[in-house]
Amino acid sequence: MDLSIIIVNYRTFELTRNTIESVLNSSLSCDYEIIIVDNASGDGSLENLKDFFADESRVRFIPSSVNGGFAYANNLAIRDSNPEYYLLLNSDTIVEDNTLTEALNYIQSHEDVGALGVRVCLEDGQLDKACRRSFPNPTNSFYRLFHIPSHNDSSDNYNLDDLDDSGIYEIDCLTGAFILMRSKVMDEIGPLDETFFMYGEDIDLCYRIKKAGYKIVYYGKVKITHLKGASSKKQKNKLIYEFYRAMYIFYHKHYKDTYSPFLNGLVYIGIFLLLIVHLILNLFKKSN
Repeated sequence: MDLSIIIVNYRTFELTRNTIESVLNSSLSCDYEIIIVDNASGDGSLENLKDFFADESRVRFIPSSVNGGFAYANNLAIRDSNPEYYLLLNSDTIVEDNTLTEALNYIQSHEDVGALGVRVCLEDGQLDKACRRSFPNPTNSFYRLFHIPSHNDSSDNYNLDDLDDSGIYEIDCLTGAFILMRSKVMDEIGPLDETFFMYGEDIDLCYRIKKAGYKIVYYGKVKITHLKGASSKKQKNKLIYEFYRAMYIFYHKHYKDTYSPFLNGLVYIGIFLLLIVHLILNLFKKSN
């Protein structure tokens, strides 16, 4: 098997169906499979997807008895497949016709590339800035928090705003909405860290890939569309909690031995305070 495309479904029948169809309708001609991991949806979406794609041999399903989160679900598929490449693909994305073919061709021809991402656009056509990032650190996090313009230095430019959206270059971090990576790299560094529930596992994965000596490449010549929800709408408190919990996990795992105990304490307090502020502000947002 050349490529295993892993999509996690959780109560998103229509979105997941559209994502699968966009892959099947693309120009991808290699030997590939689409693995749908259902995170214990319990709403009939898994059964509906099975019925809809009953005649499609390239689509198979792994039902999970629990909702263990994004990393947990992806690892179920990783353990149940043996391709040359994995593609982690969000269930709320639409793949352009030539995106998968060009992305796969590039990583196949560059042995030093451990993982690759493409240009990820929102519904309005704007770039989803999470698709090309520096690793978060105390400096760039401070700049982002207080909306201080970066100096395009690696220490303070988190979103790499100075780079061409359509370019090709090495970066630190991709978004979990689209990560194409070599299976041998996954074998070397291990699967996704299931300590993360649904945020931060992509940053952690990219951090470990680069630490192992491989490049992370942003390939902006092709794109997908990411159908993210509107930020003005009310979020579930669980999602807000998991977002800031992921910040803590990543920092504690990778940075606590790099910085002083005093700075570590300030970071942990800052994450907690941001969580509280976000939860309070969320009370005043309109419900979906």
